[in-house]
Amino acid sequence: MTQTVLILGASGRFGRNAALAFGNAGWVVRNFDRKTDVLEEAATGADVIVNAWNPPYPDWARLVPKLHRQVINVASETGATVIVPGNVYVFGANTPSPWSGDTPHLATNPLGRIRIEMEETYRSSSVRTIILRAGDFIDTCASGNWFDQVMIKHLSRGRLVYPGDPSIPHAWAYLPDLARTAAALAEMRDRLPRFCDVPFAGHTLTGTEIATALSRVTAQTVTIKQMSWWPLHLAKPFWRLAPHLLEMRYLWDVPHRLDGSLMAELLGEVQQTGLDDVLRSAIPATLSEPSRATKAVAV
Repeated sequence: MTQTVLILGASGRFGRNAALAFGNAGWVVRNFDRKTDVLEEAATGADVIVNAWNPPYPDWARLVPKLHRQVINVASETGATVIVPGNVYVFGANTPSPWSGDTPHLATNPLGRIRIEMEETYRSSSVRTIILRAGDFIDTCASGNWFDQVMIKHLSRGRLVYPGDPSIPHAWAYLPDLARTAAALAEMRDRLPRFCDVPFAGHTLTGTEIATALSRVTAQTVTIKQMSWWPLHLAKPFWRLAPHLLEMRYLWDVPHRLDGSLMAELLGEVQQTGLDDVLRSAIPATLSEPSRATKAVAV
């Protein structure tokens, strides 16, 4: 029987990858268009709603509760399962990792509290919900994330700009892998608890390990330059995003990883793209060694 998924935020990072993953898994994919679609109508007949709506940080306090409440109300009426791409903000700076579905949500900063309250709204509802929790994203194209907008900005000159301590582990999620996991969990949704918090282990890497892997992939020596945060402090009075980026700075200096044991228990051996292939797909094609070799042969 053909199943239907409604993707909210289909033009965003997670939503775009989710649409591909569900389509490849044989689902009928509906991409929601905020300009023309009505949520209640678009959700009619959908078995799963992927709620990848993610307003800019400065608008979280105003929009996140409202948008998720709309989705909960619609899913309550239709019986759809909601999949939410969760993050690690809920744990706060003082919670030891590894972080699992049972780890207390102890964040006290504003963005962390917004996410905690949003997840609790799902937990206290009657809606079947899957929180698929992941670290920072690595995408297959430039999409405005930390990796492509900051870290590899000067990779052509052999430099990795790292926002924190390059010696501590940091959680990463390759978006095609994360999206395939969302589709796999959707297939077994009726066998999961009504509210299911599933951490996605992904790749746990230090900055040094990323630089070493990029050196292999680009066939050049990649050195690390630590990012300076003082321009963000200077920008706070006139750039709305700056205070929120500074608020989350601690994640670059707090060692953390996500516990993938529940995901392994549910899905068995999970297909995960190797690190070198992840990085090859995430950097400009002109920087990867295979692309250089192909160009040389063509000449």
